[in-house]
Amino acid sequence: MKNEQILEQWLAKITAPDLNVAAETSAHVDVLTKPPGSLGKLEELVIRLAGMTGKARPRFDRRAVIVMASDHGVVAEGISAFPAEVTPQMVMNFLAGGAAVNVLARQARAEVICVDIGVNADLQHADLFSRNVRKGTANMAQGAAMTRDEAIQAILTGVEVVAEEVAKGTQLFVTGEMGIGNTTASAAVMSALTGIAPAAAVGRGTGLDDAGLQRKAAVVSQALSVNQPNPDDALDVLSKVGGLEIAGLTGVILSAAAHRCPVVIDGFISTVAALVARQLAPLSTAYMIASHTSNENAHAALLRELELKAMLDLDMRLGEGTGGVLSLHLIDAACLILNEMATFTSAGVSDGSGDGSR
Repeated sequence: MKNEQILEQWLAKITAPDLNVAAETSAHVDVLTKPPGSLGKLEELVIRLAGMTGKARPRFDRRAVIVMASDHGVVAEGISAFPAEVTPQMVMNFLAGGAAVNVLARQARAEVICVDIGVNADLQHADLFSRNVRKGTANMAQGAAMTRDEAIQAILTGVEVVAEEVAKGTQLFVTGEMGIGNTTASAAVMSALTGIAPAAAVGRGTGLDDAGLQRKAAVVSQALSVNQPNPDDALDVLSKVGGLEIAGLTGVILSAAAHRCPVVIDGFISTVAALVARQLAPLSTAYMIASHTSNENAHAALLRELELKAMLDLDMRLGEGTGGVLSLHLIDAACLILNEMATFTSAGVSDGSGDGSR
C-alpha cells in the first residue's frame, strides 16, 4: 500500500470529541465548592480534556515530549545566527539530559523522546529514535525541500512514534523540535497556507539582527516564488518549503488525535505543524492545546488562525517543547481540581440556593 493511502487511513480514524462525556464533566465542575466559572480557563481545559479522552475524570500519569530533529538546506542562504552543526550537537545534549526541555520535563514528570527524522549526521545513541528519512532537506530557495513521498514518510514517522508510545501507556503528548533553519521553513509554510506576507511571517529565530531578518524574508519569498506551492494541498506545501521535523510533528498531532490523546502544541514551529494537520484533518484541532504564545513574530497570528488560545505568555522562543512542558503543570492542576475538590454536597457547604446542596 502506498504511503499516501496509509496516511488517508490514519486521517479517517480522527473523530470528534465525546460531547456527552464533556457535558458530564461540566456538570460535575459546576457543583464543586466554588462560584460557577470562577476557575476560568482551568474549567474550560478540563472539560475539553474529558471530551478528548472520553473519560469524565481524566488524568495523565504518563506523558511524553516528542522532540523531532532535522536539518535544513536553506541554512546555506545565511538565515540563521547559528551554524547547522548545532542540530546534531543539540540532539546529543537532549539525549544526555542537559537541554532546557530535559530540565523542565523532569520537573513535569514527562519523558523526552528524541527522534532523528532528518539530521545531517550519523548519530548513534541507545536512547535515540533513529528514523532518518533523509539527511536534511534540500535548499528550498533553489528547489523543493523534499519529495512529496518523503514528506508523507516523515508524517507517518510521527504517527508511528505516537502509536508506539500509546501502546506503552502514554496518554498525553507535547510537541518539540530541533533544527537550525526551521523557523525559516515554518515561515514559508505559514505564508503559503495563509497568504500572509513573508515579511510578516518571519521572526528573529536564533537571534538575527535587522539585516538578517530582511534576508530571511527575502529567502522565504524566493522559495515561494521558485516552488509555487499549492495552498490547497498541505502536502505540496510541506514537501516544497517545509521541513522533516515539521512533517514529523504533523504526524504526532494527527496520531494523538486518532488515539483520542490530547496534544500540547509548543511554539511557532509546532504550531505550523498544527496548521498543516488542520488542513489534512480539520477535526484534529479539537485535540490541540496551545501552550504558550511565542516571542516569534507571527506566532500569535498563527494561533488566531487556528482559533487556539494559549495558556501562557512568557516571551519564550526556544522551542524544544519547553513551553509545552511548562503548561503540563496547568493541565495537572485542572485534573486535580476535578478529581480531588469537594462538591457542595460532600462538603456540607451551602451553594447559595437556600437548601445547602445542589
